[in-house]
Amino acid sequence: MTKVVFKVGGSILKELPKSFYELLIDLKEKKICEPVIVHGGGPEINQALEQMNIESTFVDGLRVTTEEVLEVAQMVMSGTINKRIVSLFQKQNGKAIGLSGVDGNLLQAKPILNGKLGFVGEVTEVETSWIDMILNAGGIPVISPIASGEGDTRLNINGDTAAGAVAEALGCRLVLISDIPGVMETVNQKEILHHHLTRTDAEALIDSGVIYGGMIPKVRSALASLQGGVEESVILNGLEPDDILKYLNGEKVGTILKEKEFEHV
Repeated sequence: MTKVVFKVGGSILKELPKSFYELLIDLKEKKICEPVIVHGGGPEINQALEQMNIESTFVDGLRVTTEEVLEVAQMVMSGTINKRIVSLFQKQNGKAIGLSGVDGNLLQAKPILNGKLGFVGEVTEVETSWIDMILNAGGIPVISPIASGEGDTRLNINGDTAAGAVAEALGCRLVLISDIPGVMETVNQKEILHHHLTRTDAEALIDSGVIYGGMIPKVRSALASLQGGVEESVILNGLEPDDILKYLNGEKVGTILKEKEFEHV
């Protein structure tokens, strides 16, 4: 059965309807695909840091992670959020197994930008045997993007980047769940959805400011995963779970990103 990595961002987690979880369980039970979940948790990390009076800064949409910030990020993502997602699946009679990238060295990483962002890393290796073990046992893996670094260090990984690395390692499609239909642009006072983007198209939209803020690492992670062997990446609206089924059935929804030109646009 085909695997599909679903990245669920922290900004949309609380908005997702129960039908989202029901659909993913149904996809697995009907052998349409094997869902693998990678999640974020930015907004809740921000809230926890604020409550603890811990300052946090960002560079190009990525959090600068001190050791103190890392402890909070791990507590929120690998603890609170991860187990909440597992519970939501199990409320719908699904079997979900929550784990951190540190568990079993599932995600191994090294610091990015020579440590300029502190304890922020990029994935160097994914131990896919743990994912396969859960899938083969009938479960849905739910992965928190805290990774093992050198020695006993841990590194905070951008959720989109982690999801791209997992999809690359599994050689499968990457679905980035958003709260919008995809990459939007206002043309002649009318919003249009870009259904298909190549690397060149996406970089041009970043340069022009159409793609901005948190969407930049999302799109760039999708493009990076394509270089590593991911078949294609797509940004879909998680508030309309039927869009996921439509996409898997080949219908025209979301924004699909591919390395080269599309045969049919």
